[in-house]
Amino acid sequence: MVKYSCERCGKEFSQKSHYDSHNRRKTPCENNAYKIKALVDKAVEEKIKELNNKKLIVENEEVNVNTDTMEHQQPKEVKKFKIKKKKLKIIDNKFKFIDLFAGTGAFTLALEKSNKFKCVFTNDMMECSKKIYELNNPTHTFTLKDLNTINVLDIPSHNLLCGGFPCQPFSIAGEKKGFDDKRSNVFWKIVEILEKHNPEIIILENVKNLKSHDKGNTYKIIEKKLQEIGYHIKTAILDTNKITNIPQHRERIYIIGFRDKEKYDKFNFEFPEQEQGKICDMLEENVDDKYYYSDRFKVFDEIEKGITKNISENVLYQYRRFYVRENKSNCCPTLTANMGGGGHNVPLLKDDKGIRKLTPRECFNLQGFPKDYKLPDVCDSALYKLAGNAVSVPVVNLIVNKLNGII
Repeated sequence: MVKYSCERCGKEFSQKSHYDSHNRRKTPCENNAYKIKALVDKAVEEKIKELNNKKLIVENEEVNVNTDTMEHQQPKEVKKFKIKKKKLKIIDNKFKFIDLFAGTGAFTLALEKSNKFKCVFTNDMMECSKKIYELNNPTHTFTLKDLNTINVLDIPSHNLLCGGFPCQPFSIAGEKKGFDDKRSNVFWKIVEILEKHNPEIIILENVKNLKSHDKGNTYKIIEKKLQEIGYHIKTAILDTNKITNIPQHRERIYIIGFRDKEKYDKFNFEFPEQEQGKICDMLEENVDDKYYYSDRFKVFDEIEKGITKNISENVLYQYRRFYVRENKSNCCPTLTANMGGGGHNVPLLKDDKGIRKLTPRECFNLQGFPKDYKLPDVCDSALYKLAGNAVSVPVVNLIVNKLNGII
């Protein structure tokens, strides 16, 4: 049955004629609108408080706000008054982050694993990065663009900015042009994003050589600029092989910044050394013949002569121009992006079947990705490049675990 309510007093009528008569009365009814509004506002405020106590945020979506459930006394008319639903939206109150230069999605994987963090923006300019990221994060939105072309206003508000920004300008393997290389300009784009959105925390990763490039001047400029815009900075060079059980020698510089001095003081890069894992545990079974060398390769004679130890001895090799180098540290040498350039820089091993290079999946295993992490249907060179560019997942896990105890 349709009911009619007076907006002034809240009285209800089942017949429209009675409602019309009520509105035409000579003596106006009592105006309870302010009482109704006050009660509704109080109900909404209590609802918001309840949600926030449950670690939730409130925005636009409908929920019931009923004054009949309120403990205090209400005017009779107000009790009968039907309160319209207030629009509230309940979303998880997680620490929002953006994943720049996302690559394989290592930062997203490590951060969202903790259940305290939620990715709200992801970016990379490589098509293969978009494919692997979306394959493993189907509910996320990936922005496939050069970061320099993105308007900072199009990037959502966030609490944490993270990214392994392009390392070629600072790498020993590159020409070491530093800030003179156009690719290093992305650092200034990062600064622009930080100045606009003021996230509480930043995590940046790069090659070890960043610290020593141009006699240390490049790093000094980066650190000084981050400090100027309000961040307290801590830096460490971490080796995957030493602080995790992943057997890959991978030294990378990690820069973390906090706006809050107390949180900065609580954080440290002190991680205990771990027992080195075995390379064999990272390997696949029944590897495809295409990864094995044979006499159809011009370099086969050199490789066959130089590679003598079986992988059971926990030894990998690297082929350099005209010679084979044994990696005597009993762990995998640093995986690099240039593995994608024809596959000649992929570490080699000898097993009972023959001599072969590591497969793309094995490279991902040696970067600490779970063995069920999905790899897209792209060429091997693209997968090798993705793996070589990736951030070590277990290292980021260690950093995230430290943050969990601080934020």
